[in-house]
Amino acid sequence: MTDTHCPYCGLQCAMTLTGDSAADLTVTPRRFPTNRGGLCQKGWTSAELLRHPGRLTTPLVRKAGELIETSWDEALDLVADTMRQVQDDHGRDAVALFGGGGLTNEKAYQLGKFARVALRTSQIDYNGRWCMSSAAAAGIRCFGLDRGMPFPVTDLGSAHAVLLLGANPAETMPPFLGHLVTSAEAGGLMVADPRLTPTAARALEGGGLHLQLRPGTDAALALGMLHLAVVERHVDRDYIAARTSGWDELWPTVAQWTPDRAERVTGVAAATMRRAVELLARARDTERGAYVLSASGGEQHATGTDTVSAYIALALGLGLPGQRGSGFGTITGQGNGQGGREHGQKADQLPGYRKIADPVARAHVAGVWGIDPDDLPGPGRSAFELLDALGTDAGPRLLMVHGSNPVVSAPHAGRVRERLAALDLLVVCDFVLSETAAMADVVLPVLQWAEEEGTMTNLDGRVLRRRAALAPAGLARSELEVWHDLAVRLGQPAERFPTDPRVVFDELRRASAGGPADYSAITWERIDAGEHLHWPCPLDRPQGTPRLFLDGFAFPDGRARFSAVDQTGPAEPVDGHYPLIGTTGRVLAHYQSGAQTRLVPELAASSGGMFVQVHPETADRAGLGDGALADVVSRRGRTRATVRCDADMRLDTVFLPFHWSGDGTANHLTNPVLDPTSRMPEFKACAVRLEVAS
Repeated sequence: MTDTHCPYCGLQCAMTLTGDSAADLTVTPRRFPTNRGGLCQKGWTSAELLRHPGRLTTPLVRKAGELIETSWDEALDLVADTMRQVQDDHGRDAVALFGGGGLTNEKAYQLGKFARVALRTSQIDYNGRWCMSSAAAAGIRCFGLDRGMPFPVTDLGSAHAVLLLGANPAETMPPFLGHLVTSAEAGGLMVADPRLTPTAARALEGGGLHLQLRPGTDAALALGMLHLAVVERHVDRDYIAARTSGWDELWPTVAQWTPDRAERVTGVAAATMRRAVELLARARDTERGAYVLSASGGEQHATGTDTVSAYIALALGLGLPGQRGSGFGTITGQGNGQGGREHGQKADQLPGYRKIADPVARAHVAGVWGIDPDDLPGPGRSAFELLDALGTDAGPRLLMVHGSNPVVSAPHAGRVRERLAALDLLVVCDFVLSETAAMADVVLPVLQWAEEEGTMTNLDGRVLRRRAALAPAGLARSELEVWHDLAVRLGQPAERFPTDPRVVFDELRRASAGGPADYSAITWERIDAGEHLHWPCPLDRPQGTPRLFLDGFAFPDGRARFSAVDQTGPAEPVDGHYPLIGTTGRVLAHYQSGAQTRLVPELAASSGGMFVQVHPETADRAGLGDGALADVVSRRGRTRATVRCDADMRLDTVFLPFHWSGDGTANHLTNPVLDPTSRMPEFKACAVRLEVAS
């Protein structure tokens, strides 16, 4: 029996694995604060992927157009030789790396080190740029520090009012709903979402609220609610005066967001907004807990940082953040979405959540790595900018991908496929032949979750242990071994890139010491002994920090910042040719691009195929009915999907899940315009039309 955690979402549910081989391995839930003994359908079936016949176990190299099995030495020699040649011909930044939010902390750390030390390239980013970057940027802007939930998720269990903005945990992380039972039963669960999702339906069942806003109007909703809080005397003036700054700069904008104006822009009735504010204020005043939580629905926009800043302003106005029993948080989606963004995968970061352009940060990390700080590259391109530059005269010529499937998950996916095809060499490390791996010149088989040791950091900053229950399948290797072998081939000393994850974690601890995400007092031994440790956990505060900001926010003056933001709306307005708003999201059975979950028969059967959810009247105007095959068309491409009519949908909105590939790739439609601060693409709103499939 092996105690570990689920390989999927950021809740990181605890489970026990029993069995001696992949063929007989079984999964049972384990009681733990985050999941309290629960698992979702994805967790229950997670062992199925370990025994899937399509599991990659041997390196593959493309010869005469076909991927052919080869040896590790041949594959790694090809990769290292091409890396060296490409950099000799085109410069250090001609080689790029693309990581993932599902990598362990050890691998996220070592990937960043491999890029900056072995390759000395600035061209590294990861798919977490598309999940949490706007929330992270807003947290740093307003609180001085980003940790998705700055309190244990268990604190939500006693709250009587919880406002979820763009979150659908009933499908994306079902055990999370267990923490919302009190608020739901008290009539205080509120969900802002363009769709009547299962989460919104649960809120209504308990007497709560569904704020069915127009996609891309989240900031207007937050500012309208803050206006109501002011005029109806629900703001906490003492808190604003004692613990914040910037209110006077924001108020002139808030003053203009009258209830009538906010209703016209968002489509949410002023009375519903008023009731939501009242519920939050009442729970706060009776010390029964009030929380505002955001997720990707409001964050995945070209104005996502400003939108989350508006959500934070609402929470600050009500006096919630940094208080016991109340607060503001963001819901991290990917399995290691929190830890993955702390230790160096992002283009502008070094371990410990340090900025790569900071001379002090560079000196500290270079000292741990045993190199000259001047040898560290500067910031590189963000995720979509990196992919969009591939194969161009000024862009990378070789890309190595880890734990990501951008052919399906990236915005403007058709463009991304074209750029990947233009590379001199595409290398993909994966354990299934994803759509991106199928395009690669070299495919390197790596370990699955139940075959590796390491740590993960869940959505509330709790550091967890991943434990191996199985020996590696076939010739599969850890990425730590892959980077070690490549680094040695590139002239690095062997000891600089250890392959033991425990040794890598100990180095990560030293590299993170003194940084915002300080792991220096966290050890595997402490976690294995059952300690629950949240970062920051420095040597002088080894108990960790489950609740941030109780004594002050992470600015020199200890005050949180109101950011003077406004509603600007989707970057691409609807018009006569594209009259509908297309928005994307997830369904219960699938995870991310679906490369893993589509291979599990139970999950594939329960979800069916690609669909577009649309109001019956909207479908009828396009000559479509329930079950018909439609083409959804944007300025960038088209997606084929089966129509699912739903009378609860907004007339102006269609919804597409993004888990399918080929003609059913939702991201053929999405707009790659980027948030100026976070560089987040606008996944959640693009102008589309419906057509009868030809």
